[in-house]
Amino acid sequence: MTKVKGIAASSGIAIAKAYKLDMPDLTVSRDTVEDAAAEVAVYDAKVAETREEILTIKEAALKNLSEEEAAVFDAHLSILEDPELAGQVKDKINAENLNAAAALEDVANTFIAIFSSMEDAYFKERAADVKDVSTRLKANLLGKKLPNPALIKEEVVIIAEDLTPSDTAQLDKNLVKGFATNIGGRTSHSAILARSMEIPAVVATKVITEEVNNDDMIVLDGLTGDVLINPDEAVIEEYKAKAAEFAAYKAELKTLVDAETVSTDGHKVLLVANIGSPNDLAAVKENGAEGVGLFRTEFLYMENDELPSEESQFEVYKTILEGVDGPVVVRTLDIGGDKKLPALPMAEEMNPFLGVRAIRLCFEREDVFRVQLRALLRASVYGDLHIMFPMVATVQEFRRAKAIVDSVEAELKAEGVEVAKYELGIMIEIPAAAVLSDKLAKEVDFFSIGTNDLIQYTFAADRMSATIAYLYQPFNPSIIRLVRKTIESSHAEGKWTGMCGEMAGEPMAAPLLLGLGLDEFSMSATSILAQRKRIRALSYADCKVLANKCADECFTMDEVVETIKAETGISD
Repeated sequence: MTKVKGIAASSGIAIAKAYKLDMPDLTVSRDTVEDAAAEVAVYDAKVAETREEILTIKEAALKNLSEEEAAVFDAHLSILEDPELAGQVKDKINAENLNAAAALEDVANTFIAIFSSMEDAYFKERAADVKDVSTRLKANLLGKKLPNPALIKEEVVIIAEDLTPSDTAQLDKNLVKGFATNIGGRTSHSAILARSMEIPAVVATKVITEEVNNDDMIVLDGLTGDVLINPDEAVIEEYKAKAAEFAAYKAELKTLVDAETVSTDGHKVLLVANIGSPNDLAAVKENGAEGVGLFRTEFLYMENDELPSEESQFEVYKTILEGVDGPVVVRTLDIGGDKKLPALPMAEEMNPFLGVRAIRLCFEREDVFRVQLRALLRASVYGDLHIMFPMVATVQEFRRAKAIVDSVEAELKAEGVEVAKYELGIMIEIPAAAVLSDKLAKEVDFFSIGTNDLIQYTFAADRMSATIAYLYQPFNPSIIRLVRKTIESSHAEGKWTGMCGEMAGEPMAAPLLLGLGLDEFSMSATSILAQRKRIRALSYADCKVLANKCADECFTMDEVVETIKAETGISD
């Protein structure tokens, strides 16, 4: 038996024979063409052919997915027909007399590199969408056929370099028991679709395609990220029992969709969802989210080459507010520095992570900021709106942002536009804001702790760097103390604190954050029911003692982790 380790991307146990999904050779020659105009015509014809393929895939996907989940293929159509991408390809054909496949590869690689270099995991993974679309188009230009998972006729575990959203959406979950890939991440569309379809998945194994042959027996553990190749019968029986246990666990979770998130001693908290677009609303409802704790508005600005209009933004905010039964926290434009937009040209900076981004960019481009705020305030009448400013470091910055909001509200009311009650808050993601939270709490309506950035700024360590990954320490006593101070500061002023960073959904963080007094936990929708189950089994009083012990008596993250394990039994 051989064991390969990867990232658990979709929970569950799969036991079946291996089916390797091999890609055709899509090596592109750099040949020039004599007739550039004719080559452009070929490109246009293959775009039309690819468009029909994507529409067919979407139609097939709707048998397994909701309209909202299948909307990823609408995004793929937008990429395929993006005038910027097509324009650059055609310019390259005309300027260099380059064949269409080579021109497409050059331009697509540039787009993929831009997305891949972004800090935000949500946008970083969008590179996979560009790659999916461009690979399908390139295959058509080369006259090659991509593998078709829809042709699978027996129970299998798919083994592949990667699975595109197109591949994943075509999977018959009655036959495809799971998949394992060399590359990928938990936030990729394929992983998200796998979780929606409840297909166990392990990604980022690096070597799975080298280790597995067709028809090898595979046991895939989507809970731990383990893939076992040709295990003996005793191991298979062990995992069959584990699969039965997991099925019972999932059934129990589904009974908690409408349950309150309340500790054994009656302390209630809110579990809400992080979302990136209206397409995520179905998952919010299906997983029992009690609201939205983070709506990332960046996608509105990154979908097109032009800035979104007030009206287009208003329609999105209205849809979300109407579609959520509970509070909706909308983060204003959080972009800049490492995330560049064609419509928002910015000067190059030596250190973009510490540069003009988020609220700082909104101050630089107040015209853009005001358009977003007008749309948000107009939509306020459709739900429980909370507006949140990212990257606030000082009291003066919040006051400046609030003054702009007040000005926009006055402007709208002068126009006869109704504006409902709303709350204004800030993300606590800069240590200066956490340290000054007692002063900021007197001015804001709420806090939401963004642990991803708070951790990297506290340790002065880029969280995307593999070399210093050891410094990404969410359970370090320094972070616990900053979180505690923030929560205590808000409560002293009668305000509330949420958390929208990845830590909010981590199993071991549940007793810690509950004990620190966190009011709202915001996470991926698919993490909510499991976190609800954990919190409902915990005593708030006991967790308060545990949290203070971790903050005051522990010296290292390892000590905190061991303390949580020892006192709660929660390990991962």
